[in-house]
Amino acid sequence: MKLFGLAASAAILGWASVAQAQETLTMWYHGAGNEVEQKIVNGLIADFNGSQTDWKVELQSFPQGAYNDSVVAGALAGNLPDILDVDGPIMPNWAWAGYLQPLKIDESKIATFLPGTKGIWNGQLYSIGLWDAAVALVTRQSTLDELGLRKPTVDQPWTKDEFMAALDAAKASGKWEFAFDPGMAWTGEWYPYAFSPFLQSFGGDIVDRTTYKTAEGALNGDAAMAFGAWWQGLFTGGYAQATQDPADRDGGFAAGKYAFSWNGNWAALGALSAFPDTVFLPAPDFGNGPKIGAASWQFGVSATSKNPAGAAAFIEFALQDKYLAAFSNGIGLIPATPSAAAMVDNYKAGGPLAVFVDYSARTALVRPVTPGYVVQAKVFEKALADIANGADVAATLDAATDEINADIEKNGGYGH
Repeated sequence: MKLFGLAASAAILGWASVAQAQETLTMWYHGAGNEVEQKIVNGLIADFNGSQTDWKVELQSFPQGAYNDSVVAGALAGNLPDILDVDGPIMPNWAWAGYLQPLKIDESKIATFLPGTKGIWNGQLYSIGLWDAAVALVTRQSTLDELGLRKPTVDQPWTKDEFMAALDAAKASGKWEFAFDPGMAWTGEWYPYAFSPFLQSFGGDIVDRTTYKTAEGALNGDAAMAFGAWWQGLFTGGYAQATQDPADRDGGFAAGKYAFSWNGNWAALGALSAFPDTVFLPAPDFGNGPKIGAASWQFGVSATSKNPAGAAAFIEFALQDKYLAAFSNGIGLIPATPSAAAMVDNYKAGGPLAVFVDYSARTALVRPVTPGYVVQAKVFEKALADIANGADVAATLDAATDEINADIEKNGGYGH
C-alpha cells in the first residue's frame, strides 16, 4: 500500500509539473448570456485543453452588444487576448487597425468551408468561422398556390417583375396587412447584411470593390438609383411598412400579417412551427443574379499575442466537423462544411433547412471587404431608412456617396 501511495504521489506530482508547463492562452468571446452557445464553447475549450499539454485556453465572455467596444478599448489599453472572436465584416478594420495578425493554419483544412466563413483581407487569411447565416424569402406553399405563383429555385429565381407581381397579387387579395416584411424593426448590421444584396443584384454596391477607394458610381450610379426607386416604392406603394413594431417583426409572419418575409435561417424553425407548409425561397434576381449576405462570427489571433502558434492550434482544433455540427444543433446556424451539414438533421440533404446551405454556397456575397466598412455600413443604413421614409432618392444616395468618400480620404484610403 505504501509503495502504491508513493507511486500515486509521483504520478500526481508528474501531472502537476505537466500542468504547470502549459502556457495559458486567453480568449474573448461575444456570447455571454447565451447559455447554449456558452456550453458548446466551454466544451470545445475543455476538449482542446485535454487533448495536449502545451496550451491551456481560458475564456472571458462579453455580451454581444458590448463586445466590439470592449475589443477597441482592450486594444487601446494594450491588453488584447490571444484569441479573438470577430464579426466577419468587421475583420478588415481590426486587421488594418493592428488588432489581428494573419492566421497561420493548415488551409487544406478549410478547403470545403463555405466562402463566407473565410476572413480574407489583402490576400491573407485573418479569421475563420465555424458557421454562416443565410437569408431567404419566407412564405407558405399555400400562399404560392392561392396566388397562382411559380415556386422559384436557386437555378430559376424570380425576376424583379415576377417578385413585384407576387407582391401585387398578395396586396390585391386583401388577405394580409402587408404583402412583404423586409424587417424594418431591426436596425444596425441588419441593413447592410439584408438589404445591400438587393442593391448588388441591381448592379450597384455600397462602395466600388475594384479599388475600395470610392463609392462614386457604385452607390449613386444608374443601378443604385434604380434600386433606390424600387426600395422607396415598397413603402410608398403600400407593400411594406417603413416603421415596424419589433413584436410584428418577431411574430407577424406567424400571425398571418405578412404574405412574404425576408428573414434568416435562425428564424426558420419558428416559421415552420407556425406553418408546416412554410417554404424558404431564394432571393429575387434584380438583374445581376440573386444575392444574399455572408460572413458571421469568426476566430482570429490578436496582433499582440505572444503565443500565435498556440492560438492557431486552438482555432485549427475547433475546425472539426463535430464542433461545427454542435454549434449548428445548438444555435441553429449553417454548418461551415458539407460534411458537418450532413451530421445535422435540419441541414442535411432533405432536411427542412437544407436550402439555406445551397443559398449560402451559391448566392452569398460578403459585405465590402475594407476597413472602411464600419463607417460605410452606418452611412448605408441611414440612407436606406431615409429613403424608406420618403427622402429624395438621388439626393440621399449622392450625400451618402460623398460621406463615404470623405471618410476614405480622411483615413488615407484605408490601406487600399
